[in-house]
Amino acid sequence: MSIFDTDQKLPELELSPLQKERLEYRPSICDSLQNLEGIDFQENGLPLTDAAIVPSFTQLSYRKTVIFAKSEKQCAPLKVGVVLSGGQAAGGHNVISGLYDALIELNPDSTLIGFLNGPGGIIRNKTLEITKELLANFRNQGGFDLIGSGRTKVETPEQFKAAHHAVNENELDGLIIVGGDDSNTNAAFLAEYFYSLGCKTCVVGVPKTIDGDLQNEAIELPFGFDTACKTYSEIIGNIARDCISAKKYYYFIKLMGRSASHITLECALQSQPNLALIGEEIEAKKMKLSDVVQQLADLVKDRSKLGFDYGVVLVPEGIVEFMPDIRALILELNKMLARGSADAVMLERTFNALDKINYVISKLSAETRDSYKLLPQDIQLQLLIDRDPHGNVQVSRIDSERLLMQLTRELLTRTDPSIKFSCQPIFCGYEGRSSLPSNFDANYCYNLGRLAALLVARKRSGFMVSFGKLAKPVDSWEPRVTPLVAMLTVEERDGKAKVVIKKALVDLKGKAFADFAQKRTTWRLKDQYCQRGPIQFFGPSELTDTVPLSLVLNRG
Repeated sequence: MSIFDTDQKLPELELSPLQKERLEYRPSICDSLQNLEGIDFQENGLPLTDAAIVPSFTQLSYRKTVIFAKSEKQCAPLKVGVVLSGGQAAGGHNVISGLYDALIELNPDSTLIGFLNGPGGIIRNKTLEITKELLANFRNQGGFDLIGSGRTKVETPEQFKAAHHAVNENELDGLIIVGGDDSNTNAAFLAEYFYSLGCKTCVVGVPKTIDGDLQNEAIELPFGFDTACKTYSEIIGNIARDCISAKKYYYFIKLMGRSASHITLECALQSQPNLALIGEEIEAKKMKLSDVVQQLADLVKDRSKLGFDYGVVLVPEGIVEFMPDIRALILELNKMLARGSADAVMLERTFNALDKINYVISKLSAETRDSYKLLPQDIQLQLLIDRDPHGNVQVSRIDSERLLMQLTRELLTRTDPSIKFSCQPIFCGYEGRSSLPSNFDANYCYNLGRLAALLVARKRSGFMVSFGKLAKPVDSWEPRVTPLVAMLTVEERDGKAKVVIKKALVDLKGKAFADFAQKRTTWRLKDQYCQRGPIQFFGPSELTDTVPLSLVLNRG
């Protein structure tokens, strides 16, 4: 049970010397947001809404981009709620810090409350008032533990009514939703719903996800990505150093990123492994699982000829979903084994694992049967029994790094048994989500919070806050305010048309991928591993204020 579900107080935190030192860090503020009272917004340009979503957003479909204007408005006391939605990302506490400080700056009598444990806290109206004293131990700290997070989606009529009740009960002027593409899609629907009821609560979105897949023309980068990639790159660099020291293992390192390979690309640029698999490239080249395994086997053979029986391989978490043959297999299995189907019932009655596998093989089409038979038996069985409540394969639970290791070993054993191939699997995952935020994320999040507060003060609802020119020093950052409806599109998900914010994939025509593609040929056979070391908080700016290399290449 969470402490937030009881009447207990927050636990006393025992901070390390570094945590205490980070509490004293004062985030930089961009020049445009120095004087909040002097800033207002004006509409600029035509509505940007996709015509396909207008029926779902009759109230907000007219929303336009906004520009900054001078203001002499006095701000009345504000009461604002904030919720952290989805997985953790370094910097969340700084969004809250920037939001709190800006509200007090606009009017000292303003109030900030946090909804506890994610959107579920809105539905249940579970809140915690965030005071200066409470916030004091969370500034520039990692994690989301001040108010917690959760993955509840506000979707049903009952949930929307409960959310409306919560913001009315708390007399909120604004609700700040900190999250990724799904969470901010929810923010758009909530803004529409509140507006249709004449509710005064403004809904503002803040872009968050370590996966880096919430990017578009307005959003250069979501927060948390920089810290996560620096954390993973330190680990990769350390492992690579061990690899070149011992000279006996291939390390297959799986990285977060089920839907996109941004983390893998960024970590490859920072650490320079022998091979980094980019899911989007695999999809574009229509590479099957067997093609990827052959690529890995060729790497091992080519390095062995040079006397290098070791190496480092980066694998994005969701790589199998980019392979057309595995995607087709998963779709067919999902259809075949949908809950309540005859095949699903038959499998439930079949207790022997091998009988289950043989039954499915007999039912698959010729195209997908070969793909299924290529998989190791434990993965074959996992696809049949490890399923969600709807009967769908839980792809994220497939150990893709172990799958590739095993298939590569089997191929080498058949074709080149004399080659040495000892391998180790490693998963860089949750340790990157709640790290102490880098200076970049600490500054970025603090400014996002300030901008979100200003939107509520100026009664603007249904917008996302972001910044341009992030590759430049903080004082040059350009605040951006973009209608959430401008980011929405209609996609088919689970066989149904659904309004969503589209996930951003790695741009294979972008400068970051081009730089990676140019250098990887050298990395493949030469040991040019780069050990970036831990995140630096103190020292010269070239160490402490670095930004993602992919951001510099694509946007700098």
